[in-house]
Amino acid sequence: MLSERISSVVKKITYAALRTGRNPEEIKLIAVTKSQPIDKIKEASQLGLRIFGENRVQEAKIKIEALKEFIAQWKMSIEWHMIGHLQSNKVKEAVRLFEIIHSMDSEKLAILINKEAEKVGKIQRVLIQVKLSQEESKYGVNIDKIEELMEFCTNLPNLKVEGLMTIPPYFENPEDSRPYFKNLRQIKEILSQKGYCLKELSMGMSNDFEVAIEEGATMVRIGTALFGQRPIDRRI
Repeated sequence: MLSERISSVVKKITYAALRTGRNPEEIKLIAVTKSQPIDKIKEASQLGLRIFGENRVQEAKIKIEALKEFIAQWKMSIEWHMIGHLQSNKVKEAVRLFEIIHSMDSEKLAILINKEAEKVGKIQRVLIQVKLSQEESKYGVNIDKIEELMEFCTNLPNLKVEGLMTIPPYFENPEDSRPYFKNLRQIKEILSQKGYCLKELSMGMSNDFEVAIEEGATMVRIGTALFGQRPIDRRI
């Protein structure tokens, strides 16, 4: 039952926050709806979820359009977040669809996002994706280039960097993810000391979100723990 899964995840978020003396309300639950059908998103929203994360721009566009009438009917305040890798040719659509883009990782992407945001009169909220592992499959800016990218973004008026995001390697034992989460928190603290205003840390997924919260996550991206295993190649 989706309601039971939501309740379980919310309790785990609460307990993880309290264990480290944090206010559970500081942590935003992003329900990852990649490959989930429209009806499942409707059910999740009726059960109280308000932030949905998508990995693909085209899939998100279809869902957002299909849900417009439903959301208006129920007077819901829904946020859509882009949490997957963002290709340059998808930036125009992404800026029009998403409240926050979690995966900005280059000056080139920053310029494109700023340009499209200016066209629609919007300040686009973004997170910088940081690459903390050596996995070739992982995207993100290298640690030694983060401050340079932060400084570059300060000159883009339609771009607002609100924090950092990372995806560590997958581990069976969630504790193995802790060093990556701790590292991202420390990077944020160093940047904050240098005057950059960063309030968000997007880190932690179904397998390790409790550890991420203990290390300072303000956003956790949860799919499987809410919706179960994604069907292979399932379409909307």
